[in-house]
Amino acid sequence: MRILFCGTPHFAVPTFIHLLAQPDIEFAAVITQPDRPRGRGHEISASPVKEAAVAANIPVHQPEKIRSPEARDLLQRLAPDCIVIIAYGQIIPAALLSIPKLGWINLHASLLPKYRGAAPINWAIANGETQTGLTSMRIDAGMDTGDMLLQEEIGIAPEETAPELAASMAEAGAPLMLETLRGLAEGKLLPRRQDNDRATYAPLLKKEDGRIDWNRPAQEIYNRTRGFAPWPGAYTSFRGQTCHLWAEPFSLRGIKVGAPGTIFREDSQILIACGHATLLRLLSVKLEGRKEISAVEFANGARLTERERFGNA
Repeated sequence: MRILFCGTPHFAVPTFIHLLAQPDIEFAAVITQPDRPRGRGHEISASPVKEAAVAANIPVHQPEKIRSPEARDLLQRLAPDCIVIIAYGQIIPAALLSIPKLGWINLHASLLPKYRGAAPINWAIANGETQTGLTSMRIDAGMDTGDMLLQEEIGIAPEETAPELAASMAEAGAPLMLETLRGLAEGKLLPRRQDNDRATYAPLLKKEDGRIDWNRPAQEIYNRTRGFAPWPGAYTSFRGQTCHLWAEPFSLRGIKVGAPGTIFREDSQILIACGHATLLRLLSVKLEGRKEISAVEFANGARLTERERFGNA
């Protein structure tokens, strides 16, 4: 099978490497996003998929817009049997969908039709899911609405963060994609339509998503902290300053919790009152413009007054 691989971030690399090792898979080329400023220094750098393709001596193309006439001509000239697309970063216009005879095959990081959209891993964790999965699908003109091919369930551990889950899902997705491609080539896969009535959505993360609402129960806040790592993270305010923090649910009977956001010491623990009379144990704090410090260092340095609160400024 002759394929064109279309992807950008680290999540797509394990599948690229796995397919590259298969004798029955021929790579026509790789399409990835143009080099962009990345990291704290904002230096222009290549995408992880481009780096992997260059190392493997696979031709790389980086159209600024996949909908451009030049990109369409490129796809027609490469004439792939199938286009594998994983987290590419641009919407594929309907006019390009018919170019590969087996279609554009996407690896989506949820059990569709749940969590359609740009951030399925983040929102699954943030919403407290204990189970998620992968879906290989043939894309259509909608947002993750195409026919499903194969699915694989994956558990979410109680303390797992979005980067950790993404890494394990990326590895699991590689053999699933290979099985999908071979099944299509052999005519053994029966595409299944999605039940649109059961669809849920996972929109692109915004900075505001990370702002902590202390009226939520502690477990909900913790889930959102895990799901929104590393960006936008979980943040609040303290004495007029923005601060990011990490905390975990904590159970302590016989204690008066206080108003949501209240910070207090209990023995050696720094605790925060949350909604529904629940508690978080503060682990670390990063005040704006400063390095991350432990909860105890924060409490000692701030000289907390009795029943001081986060998010009160």
